[in-house]
Amino acid sequence: MALSWRHHVLIQALLSRGPMTEEDFDRVFAGVSGKDPVTHRRLFNEVLLKINKELAYVQFELRACQNQYDGKVYYGMVNNVADEQSKLGTKYSVPQIAFYKGVVEAIVQDVATQGCISSIDALHVQLENQVQNCQSSQDTQSRIPAAFKSFTMSQKEKTLNDLIKDQWLCYTSDGRIGLGLRSFFDLRSWFFSNDVPACEVCNEAGVKASVCSNEGCTVRIHYYCLKKKFPQRKGSRACPGCGTEWPRSEFEVDHLDAPKQTQVPSADLSSRKRPRSIKAEAVAAVQSQRETQNEAPCGPTQRRRLRSCKTESVET
Repeated sequence: MALSWRHHVLIQALLSRGPMTEEDFDRVFAGVSGKDPVTHRRLFNEVLLKINKELAYVQFELRACQNQYDGKVYYGMVNNVADEQSKLGTKYSVPQIAFYKGVVEAIVQDVATQGCISSIDALHVQLENQVQNCQSSQDTQSRIPAAFKSFTMSQKEKTLNDLIKDQWLCYTSDGRIGLGLRSFFDLRSWFFSNDVPACEVCNEAGVKASVCSNEGCTVRIHYYCLKKKFPQRKGSRACPGCGTEWPRSEFEVDHLDAPKQTQVPSADLSSRKRPRSIKAEAVAAVQSQRETQNEAPCGPTQRRRLRSCKTESVET
């Protein structure tokens, strides 16, 4: 049975808007079906299953994934072709794709499992490392494409901005470079094939995760999965791998943030604006009070009130 117009609306919404939050996608689903996906979960799953059966012919998939930086669930369209270059499409050149892969590798290899690197580290990613190792270093040098060698720092910076704009990468809340939503959607198989350790709870790649304090243990758990694994504030929080007590600090501090996809958040700017705004409001209030005093007739009662206010301000 062919897809109906309702199925096409859901597909078109994801294709035109890109990855959507669970709330936004549920709203679109409710609009075309007249059913709340929360209370009609079976219908919701059946619709998505039908869509994916048809999309499988063109090697696409409608998929849900959880953003490891803010813990929110998103829906998006995924290209299931194994070729990584086809996932980025024809917009990016071969050197740009190699640069992207180098940044991704640097992020997932972070021993602190914070899922991010500094922008300086990102710009200093060496494209030559993306060339497969040969028998000798001389052969390796001869196999490095000329476009890799001539890829300038300004080209890296522009590519980095484009990758962030297209949601392949993102800015974290502290201005570092992390994986974008599209990377979490499309690189699931790449994470597993490159042995990126998985979360003990959800079995997804633990790019940003909490790790066991036992150095000999490799268990890592996403911060949002910790709350599912250890829902009680009190009680045992033993590592499922080695039995070591999980650090309580991981539960007391909120490690999730809302990454900025296009620009670095400016906390200092907002903090500087607020004092100026308060000062401006205070000046305006004083001017308004003076105008009122000059325009309004001053009767005996009003004079006494003004003198009282003046006395109080002097005493203060």
